Amino acid sequence: MQRPRRDSRPVQVGPVQIGGHAPIAVQSMTVSKTHKVEETLHEIAQLAEAGADIVRVAVPRPEDADALRDIVQGSTVPIVADIHFNHTYALKAIEAGVAKVRINPGNIGKQEWEREVLLAAKEAGLPIRIGVNSGSLERDILDKYGYPQPEALLESALRHVEICSRHGFEDIVISVKHSDVFFMIQAYRLLAERTDFPLHLGVTESGSFKVGTIKSSIGIGALLADGIGDTIRVSLATDSVKEVETAHTILKSLRIGRPGVNIIACPTCGRLNGDLFSIVEEVETAVNARKFEKDVTVALMGCAVNGPGEAQGADLGISLGRGRAHLFKQGKVVGTVPESKIVDTVLEAIEAWEPEEDAQPTT
Repeated sequence: MQRPRRDSRPVQVGPVQIGGHAPIAVQSMTVSKTHKVEETLHEIAQLAEAGADIVRVAVPRPEDADALRDIVQGSTVPIVADIHFNHTYALKAIEAGVAKVRINPGNIGKQEWEREVLLAAKEAGLPIRIGVNSGSLERDILDKYGYPQPEALLESALRHVEICSRHGFEDIVISVKHSDVFFMIQAYRLLAERTDFPLHLGVTESGSFKVGTIKSSIGIGALLADGIGDTIRVSLATDSVKEVETAHTILKSLRIGRPGVNIIACPTCGRLNGDLFSIVEEVETAVNARKFEKDVTVALMGCAVNGPGEAQGADLGISLGRGRAHLFKQGKVVGTVPESKIVDTVLEAIEAWEPEEDAQPTT
């Protein structure tokens, strides 16, 4: 079955393409104060190592704007300047060579200030993200709807798309983030029907690592499953690296992310044989540490009901019995492994993984 994908125009953020059927780009945002250049660059390096394609930095102070040039020059990934309230910081960010500027229509101020930013970005050849947020809508729109309804976010976004178009600026990415997952999904669906600009997905103020991961997985995942979305940011009240890791897990679960190991495992059940939960945790920890760049699905199964079937359907799999497990490769049993050696055996199998159709013939 062919996966759906909304047609969107391509926008270039440094070397990273967003939209135009390019791979879904993963973004995050630094927690460090942007004017603390070394600290910020260290965090950017950590995010890039975790798999961030683009990193956004906050620019709430003059010293942050002044630091942008050094940050751009020291970063290995494109830098986006996050601007609120003061449009002059956006102008300084453009001069500093950032790859994209995010402006919030609800608080950027006068239309002539927005026009200045658009004209400067157009001259520099860099894109703008129109970042609509349920917590900072324009007052007249909020008065009209009484609450940040999906239609309110849509109206705000389209208002500023029209301003951009009026000035001949179409290098745009749009987001309509909401803290209510249902409203977030509806807002993006409305926007996807009305425009072909690439969309930046996210649930804003989603919460702690646990709760925020669930909300983001539902909101972002539902839209991606419908083919809507070109870049994503998982917003979590925790270490920013976890945002990137969670984003890649969402993509991997839909089979639209970077190559990587996809682990399937049994849930809690009285039929389990052996200490499967420890096995799953050890394998998952080792896989994350080794950063395998192989598209391989591994089934770690604990009983005879679904175990053999899931293990046969995966690329690699084990099905636990009493003190041992059958090892499967591409649907066939290739050996029996003592429970104490399952983790090492699975990791060795992943390391040596090569699909049969791509394997070199032996002589």
